[in-house]
Amino acid sequence: MRRRPIASFLFLHPRLTLALLILPPLLWIGVVYLGSIGTLVVQSLFRLDDFTGMVVREFTFETWRRFFTGANLDIVRRTVAMAACVTLAAVALAFPVAYYMARCATARLRAFLMLAVLLPLWSSYLVRVYAWKLILAKEGVVSWVFDRAGLAGILDGVLDLPLIGGPSLSVSWIGTFLAFTYVWLPYMILPIEAALEKVPESLLEASSDLGARPRETFRRVVLPLAFPGIVAGSIFTFSLTLGDFVVPGVLGNSSLFIGQAVLAHQGTAGNIPLAAAFTVVPMAIMGVYLLAARRAGAFEAL
Repeated sequence: MRRRPIASFLFLHPRLTLALLILPPLLWIGVVYLGSIGTLVVQSLFRLDDFTGMVVREFTFETWRRFFTGANLDIVRRTVAMAACVTLAAVALAFPVAYYMARCATARLRAFLMLAVLLPLWSSYLVRVYAWKLILAKEGVVSWVFDRAGLAGILDGVLDLPLIGGPSLSVSWIGTFLAFTYVWLPYMILPIEAALEKVPESLLEASSDLGARPRETFRRVVLPLAFPGIVAGSIFTFSLTLGDFVVPGVLGNSSLFIGQAVLAHQGTAGNIPLAAAFTVVPMAIMGVYLLAARRAGAFEAL
């Protein structure tokens, strides 16, 4: 009986009811999410005392001055370059698959392909990364196939290339790139497939009736309508590559990525301000990227 007055009161005050419903998630976002980001920014404005090794909680830009040095900027450039290459490769690989799933495959085949895309996500992330380390190792299946095909010289020539090569594929930028592309590829396929499914068949028929060739229809109709899905997928692949430390730690060489630098400074060196500065950089990069995507109108059709 006591519940009726409360229910009636809430029914007569819908704005108060809405405020009570959204207050818990807003508090969670404000305190946990935005609070964590704010804490990182504040921590980056502290400094580490070189003599005691303790964090001096005084606002200063000394940590950021140390950040903008050659070695740290090399880490940022290396990570951004890898993230860009992985994103471009994921788009090139994902678009044909997504287009076939959305426009050509039957319902049963589409369900099978969707399961095939999602299936790797059901396994452990670490298992997949270490599996790639075994595949790309000098004694792995890739080297064995090249050797059997008489192409071992080509593989050795690729590994001898500066910057991207190494002792084996599992200890090189090439191996890191392949693993990153494999791990994040489903996150590119699914948004593009969802965007292509929304393309009305009538637009394609109208383009054909107006005399447009298939190539022109793809360039002027399909690709612009699929662009929001490409941007959505690139947000996943680019941001996840920026912050990942497992793949370059397992497959890479001694050259650090941002995620590895954060782990090293926060854990081994205890330099929390510099680790916070490294963490702020990917967030700033993604903020600029999202603003550019919004200005390009990529979010209007999502």
